[in-house]
Amino acid sequence: MKVVVKKKKEPLPLVISTEFIKLEAAMKFAALTETGGEAKEVIQEGRVTVNGETCTMRGKKLRPGDVFAYGGQEFAIHAAE
Repeated sequence: MKVVVKKKKEPLPLVISTEFIKLEAAMKFAALTETGGEAKEVIQEGRVTVNGETCTMRGKKLRPGDVFAYGGQEFAIHAAE
């Protein structure tokens, strides 16, 4: 029997120059949604995770070190240097 080990992909970096970014804005910034309305909808439907847990708060503040995911893509928040 052959065992296949899948490596987990590293989250893509999303660099912000502010203290935090709201989840809805981060989704638009990462081009995961085209509009704030679309972001609001998918967040409220429970299709987005923040730090591995389902999040339905579109105003959730994401800070450097936080990771959010939607549609098979994962992003890690980083502070601008």
